Amino acid sequence: MINPESLSGGWPGPTATLLTMNQSVIHASPLFDVSARIEVEASPHAVYDVVSDLPRSAEWSPECRGGTWVSGEPRAVGSVFRGENLRSEDVVAWAPLVRGVWHTQARVVAAEPARTFRWMMLSHAAEDQESIWGFDLWPADAGALLTHHFRMGRATAGIHKITQDLDETDRKRFVEEWTAKLEQDLDATLNRIKKAIERA
Repeated sequence: MINPESLSGGWPGPTATLLTMNQSVIHASPLFDVSARIEVEASPHAVYDVVSDLPRSAEWSPECRGGTWVSGEPRAVGSVFRGENLRSEDVVAWAPLVRGVWHTQARVVAAEPARTFRWMMLSHAAEDQESIWGFDLWPADAGALLTHHFRMGRATAGIHKITQDLDETDRKRFVEEWTAKLEQDLDATLNRIKKAIERA
């Protein structure tokens, strides 16, 4: 059995970029790299069937309100999902974020039943971005150990737009507060998934 403690999220790609004194925190890579885990009383196959069903995201995501598969076979590598999202005014309230409803597109980049499911966020031009969400699974005493993770290597166009008019102090503040927000969202998502699966 794989020991999840021995893994670094399983992310491919370059190692962290060291910043020089005159570089902005926004140029760090990875800019965000967060994860959370929980044990679920169900088999890894059963948990995978739930977490790979992205249209159900509204049941557990703090922001995603579900969506539809727009191309490819649902859940298969290469398929594209169009998500609907909702962000309230009090989320990092001081920063110039998108508020209310907005839409995103993502392409599935890994789909191994009972093991891993990951999707990459696409730009408005449908280009790949270094912004990947995912779930990994391992057998556990309770049934399955579920890890939820998010990694952004280089900042996306959206992050650059948010931070373009901020000074460096506020850019650092944004990264710190957004990291904390991501960590809270991952924890909330896992707890809701656990309740949805175990209740069923």
